[in-house]
Amino acid sequence: MIDQGSDRPQGMASPSPEALGFSSSRLARISRWMRGWVDSGRLPGLLVAIMRGDSPVWFETYGYRDVGAGLPLEADTIFRIYSMTKPITSVAALMLYEEGHFQLDDPVSKFIPAFDRTEVFSEGDVDSFRTEPLASPITVHDLMVHTSGLSYGFLHEHPVDALYRANGIEFNGGGDSLEETVERTASMPLLFQPGTRWNYGVSTDVLGRLVEIWSGMSLDDFFRKRIFDPLQMPDTDFHVPPEKAERLAANYLRGSRGDIVLKDSPATSEFLAPPATLSGGGGLVGTAADYLRFMRMMRSGGALGDKRLLGRKTMGMMVSNHLPGDLAQMGRSRFSETPLFGIGFGLGVSVMLDPVRARIIGSVGEYAWGGLASTAFWVDPVEDVLVLLLTQLIPSSAWPIRRELRTLVYQALI
Repeated sequence: MIDQGSDRPQGMASPSPEALGFSSSRLARISRWMRGWVDSGRLPGLLVAIMRGDSPVWFETYGYRDVGAGLPLEADTIFRIYSMTKPITSVAALMLYEEGHFQLDDPVSKFIPAFDRTEVFSEGDVDSFRTEPLASPITVHDLMVHTSGLSYGFLHEHPVDALYRANGIEFNGGGDSLEETVERTASMPLLFQPGTRWNYGVSTDVLGRLVEIWSGMSLDDFFRKRIFDPLQMPDTDFHVPPEKAERLAANYLRGSRGDIVLKDSPATSEFLAPPATLSGGGGLVGTAADYLRFMRMMRSGGALGDKRLLGRKTMGMMVSNHLPGDLAQMGRSRFSETPLFGIGFGLGVSVMLDPVRARIIGSVGEYAWGGLASTAFWVDPVEDVLVLLLTQLIPSSAWPIRRELRTLVYQALI
């Protein structure tokens, strides 16, 4: 156990919660909530950070980064952020958009010709199926909004998912380069005609390959030189170097009895070595301090201090809804543990359209996303509140902790 005030990242000193519009006594409910989840054995540990503007409101860690070794979860613990990589890749792409490398309605095949031959699944199963030609090409916009028709092999929802598994379409832990994996992905049928529905899949991984093509740099080099170094995010990368290995958290699975089962030990983790495939959809590890700096950049309209990554209007477009309605109207009523009524999607982030329809406290226009190991963030521009939740438990649907934390944060506003 680590006390709230003793484990703040450097520079996290702040005014009192009351001075920032929060109730200290109500914030204390977060501590009890964290202890309940960890002490019951359902989570290894939790980190919760809340900011209002650039001022820290709350920062607490509780539990362990490695339960078996008895190592506490600390402020500088390194987490697998999985799909919280996606907003970073989207920012990278939009930086190149501002430089004139592409337009959002450009066909992906303009840059990766293999997608010119992609077709759409029409009927059948993994062993025998029919396809139909594209009615319109996959666009860069489709990749960023997840209306491309691409999927994930781990979803187990459709024969196309099974085809991904059978053909080794794997961006996390795969043995091929990003270029090779994207080329093979283009040979798989799509779930649906591009632009007609929403489906979570490897779209952002393909976008990461486009970042490489547009910039002439590998994805890890682009991230480091154009995003991580300017924003001072020293612990975010596609792998953990030896000198930082002791800070990497263990990763767990939810067991059949609701307990936690070790999935990935810090001593033998695949994240200790650079990956063959640089996954812009889910390959990064990082710390709370690093990701908070990225969130502050987004909240400030594309800049942090004197380092500007995106123009204000571009950032505004990124965090606006790009769907004709909410995600439920686009064929996805639930994802992970979260109902998607009243939730739209921008260029790499979800967007709150209607808290009443979403059945959750929040503000119109807040944007968010999470990761496979139950991590999450959101930025509320109406309340000027930023919230970060980090833990390491797969799947993200194991427990409703992200929705519970939202309630705990908003009930503390005064």
